[in-house]
Amino acid sequence: MRYLLLLGGPDHHARWDALSEEQKQAAYADFGAFATAVAERGELIDGDALQPATTSLTVHEDGSVTDGPFAESVEQLGGYYVVEVPSIDDAVALAKLLPKHFAVEVRPTQGVQIR
Repeated sequence: MRYLLLLGGPDHHARWDALSEEQKQAAYADFGAFATAVAERGELIDGDALQPATTSLTVHEDGSVTDGPFAESVEQLGGYYVVEVPSIDDAVALAKLLPKHFAVEVRPTQGVQIR
């Protein structure tokens, strides 16, 4: 089953920018451990870091477009992964390998193929 892992938290990008180079290197090592663990348990389908929410646009139900994210919140998404692993327990175990600077939401996908 596929799971979306959403990385974020309050002031996500500002907190990342405030990390020391040593802390960033440790986070990169965590990302590497995560990628290795995903390869052992399943498959990494996709993933990327997101630009700050200030760069986003929202298209509303009526077709209008506004600046900013859909939800008004201090919490920001910083990146995501889509993984395919046998269970949500595996997805949660993988999420725990990601850098501790982020909260990670683990959400099963519906499995709708778009390609």
